[in-house]
Amino acid sequence: MNKRERVTAALHGQEVDRAPVSFWGHDFLREWSAEGLAAAMLESVHTFDYDYLKVNPRASYYTEAWGCRYRQSHDPTRGPEVEHWVLREASDLETIRPVDAQRGPLGEQLEALRLIADGLGGEVPFVQTLFSPLSVIGRLANGREPVRRWMTEAPEALHAALAAVTETLASYTKACLDTGVDGIFFATTEWGTYDVCTAEEYQAFGRPYDLRVLEAAQGAPMNILHVCRPNNMLELLLDYPVAAVSWAVHAPGNLSLAEGLAKTKLAVMGGIDELRTLLDGSPEEVRAEVEEALRQTGGRRFLLAPGCAVSPQTPAANLHAAVKAARDAST
Repeated sequence: MNKRERVTAALHGQEVDRAPVSFWGHDFLREWSAEGLAAAMLESVHTFDYDYLKVNPRASYYTEAWGCRYRQSHDPTRGPEVEHWVLREASDLETIRPVDAQRGPLGEQLEALRLIADGLGGEVPFVQTLFSPLSVIGRLANGREPVRRWMTEAPEALHAALAAVTETLASYTKACLDTGVDGIFFATTEWGTYDVCTAEEYQAFGRPYDLRVLEAAQGAPMNILHVCRPNNMLELLLDYPVAAVSWAVHAPGNLSLAEGLAKTKLAVMGGIDELRTLLDGSPEEVRAEVEEALRQTGGRRFLLAPGCAVSPQTPAANLHAAVKAARDAST
């Protein structure tokens, strides 16, 4: 099977020659331009011979579009620092309006996607990362606590701001698909966990806006839901209209791959602990974790991946070991 055939089969629960595999992370030095990001993403695919690509842009690009400013660290191991954020008081929510999804930082990302599409030549499926509307609002406020407070003290203003962000992200999603991506990697970030909000809060301020963005992505073959953090809300969101669901199976309070596979007809993505095994373990320990993931899933309806972005300090030997282990265990 070629890479596209392998990924498509895995997403549909069909027989595969082996589980598709990919890893992703930030390139804190090169992700500040369309050309730099594209070069970093293409390099990762070619270096490790991944079966698919999850584009991993700088996380700040979503909020830069509304006026947040960041200072680049110029350290390959550290992300940027916030210099200015736009939501400080509840009254600031009224300033959030839809922005042009094809200009500024969003337009820069579209150019990166076009460059990546050209570089991959249709051979490797790839998806763009989008944060949920609630995630964007949280970063516009530079933290969760103000947003949690506004859920109670200013719910109408918060809903209006969420609607404006959602309108922009829906337009941006359609523009992403026009560049040739195979779908979106839709991340709940810090909000998709019971450690941060209740199910009722997420149902009110998260879910309706998530679904509007995902509606804009319908028809794409590789839409993925990424439910972040420990004690996550995975089971609450398994009815989202996506092809696969991604989560950190080794984080406390989260389902295992086998448990997740039993609860959904979606493909499952993950299996490798990027915080411990991949970063600090040996290639042999990485191989053992790959083999356990394949045991739990039978290598079907499964895409091998990290639980979240891998550290720039992750040893290349461990990434090569994970890819090799998946390929040695052909089905």
